[in-house]
Amino acid sequence: MSVLFIFRILVLGAAAENVWGDERSNLVCNTNTPGCENVCYDWKFPISHIRFWVMQIIFVSTPTLVYLGHVVHVIHQENKLREEQKRNPMSKSPKYTNEKGKVEIKGSMLGSYLTQLFIKIMLEVAFIVGQYYLFGFIMERKFHCKQLPCTVETECFVSRPTEKTVFIIFMLVVACVSLALNVLEIFYLLCKRISGRNKKYRNAMYTSDSHHPSPFSVELDAANGMRHNELNMAFQNRWGQSKGSLDGAKPEP
Repeated sequence: MSVLFIFRILVLGAAAENVWGDERSNLVCNTNTPGCENVCYDWKFPISHIRFWVMQIIFVSTPTLVYLGHVVHVIHQENKLREEQKRNPMSKSPKYTNEKGKVEIKGSMLGSYLTQLFIKIMLEVAFIVGQYYLFGFIMERKFHCKQLPCTVETECFVSRPTEKTVFIIFMLVVACVSLALNVLEIFYLLCKRISGRNKKYRNAMYTSDSHHPSPFSVELDAANGMRHNELNMAFQNRWGQSKGSLDGAKPEP
C-alpha cells in the first residue's frame, strides 16, 4: 500500500498530467487531410497512458479495499462477542482478535488475505502485459499511419518522447516492485504458516509422549523392575544362607 500511494498515486497526480497534457495538441502529422491527425492519434493511442494507469491503480487497490472491509466486519463482530463474553463468561470467545483488538491473520482471515494477494498479482501481470501490447515500453519519436481518411501513409511525430519514455519505465518499475512484494508476502505467509503447524505438531508430540509413554519405554521399565526384583531375591537368599550357617556354627571351647 505504501508503494501504491507514494510511488503511484502521488507521482501520477503530481507529474503525469504535466507530461501528457500536450499529448494530442502537440501531435504533428505530415498531412493536410481533415481528420487524419485525429484518426492517427486514436489508432496509435486507443487509451491515454494516464487513464490506463488510473484504471490500473483502481483495479489493483480494489482487492485490498475489499479485504479491509472484511477486516472491519470481523472486528465489529468480535467486539460484540467480547461484550457478550463480559456478560456471559461461557459464551464464545473472539477468534481473530486479541484483548487489545489487534487482528491476527489466521484461519479464514489468512485465506481472505492470500486471495486478495493472488488477485492483485494477476491484475498487475494483466496490466503490464496489456500496456506492452497497447503502447510498448518505449515512446517512439514518430510513427506511420495509414487509416481512413488519410489518403496516403502519413508520418506523425510525438511531443517529448524521451520524457514520456522515462515516465513509462518508472511506472513499469513501480508495478514490478509491487508485484514482487506481493509474491514475497505470499511466500512469507505460507512459510510462517508451515512453521507454525510444525511447531504445534512438535508440541503435540511432546505432550503426548509425556502423558502416554511409548510401549518400548514401558517394556524397558518392566524389564528393569524384574531385574531389580531378581537381584533383591538373590540377595535375600544369600543373606538367609549366611545367617543360617552362622546360627548353626558351634563356638570353640
